[in-house]
Amino acid sequence: MDILALIAAFGGGIIGAYMGALPAFILTGVFALVGTAVSIAGGDGSFIINNMAFGSFVGPHIAFAGGVAAAAYAGRKGKLSSGADIGSPLNGLGAPDVLVVGGIFGVFGYIVATLIGMTPLGPLTDLPGITVTISGIVARLLFGKTGLTGKYTGKGPRTWFSTGTTFVYNVVLGGGIGIAVSFVAAAVANAAPEAWAATISGNFAVMCFGFAAITLVFTQTGSAMPGTHHIALPSGLAAVVGISAWGPYGAFLGVVFGILGSLLGDFFGNTFNSHCDSHIDPPAFTIFLLTIVVSLIRIALLGA
Repeated sequence: MDILALIAAFGGGIIGAYMGALPAFILTGVFALVGTAVSIAGGDGSFIINNMAFGSFVGPHIAFAGGVAAAAYAGRKGKLSSGADIGSPLNGLGAPDVLVVGGIFGVFGYIVATLIGMTPLGPLTDLPGITVTISGIVARLLFGKTGLTGKYTGKGPRTWFSTGTTFVYNVVLGGGIGIAVSFVAAAVANAAPEAWAATISGNFAVMCFGFAAITLVFTQTGSAMPGTHHIALPSGLAAVVGISAWGPYGAFLGVVFGILGSLLGDFFGNTFNSHCDSHIDPPAFTIFLLTIVVSLIRIALLGA
């Protein structure tokens, strides 16, 4: 554990609190896209990716998680109308205690990610994703009043897994994004196999994640834009595995994971992020679980 990075994580959590969890996550996408672009172009983008996008600066497990916890705390204290509000910059509250809570959860996120990374689960999963999930659950239990799965007060049965038109929509959305991600990967691997093997394949999924995270700027500005990073990232990871194992048409594995990402994101949203007073992130939940599945498939097919 790097003590300097641990100290920096306190500041990263405050960044997520003062600007809001969602704006901080959008910046994660910017750094991820820039860093992978530099790496694919032949430069060294590791500093941007590892220290900025996924490190103590705006790593999701630090800045986003810190912003989520700070909002939950502010909601509990009556300083914010809803503790589930991850879009509002909390700077406007002028409350130092809210920022400190963000910083504390930034440190918590760094420690949790580091410890999980030392276990056999670490190499198999997405460390920011699993940490964001754990941090959101802890914040809900500490500051929320609605319980882990929220308090449903409607008259009809609660929706856990969307059916009908919504189910079809989720399949089409996940499949469409999965097709775009996976078959762009296949086309590049087929047209430029040396470049694909050298720099592109190792950065492709994170680049897709960065693109999807940046599109949340439209959500932040009030448009009906869904989060899709839980579709793009697993799809990209699975496409790389499928192409490596079976050639270009192995890209269909990425399409399957795009659909799974969309459906699981909907399920986790209905289960943990509705009828509630804090935010437990459905995309993070989806990403860390599907990353484990992709990793196990990769080991089975490729041995590494």
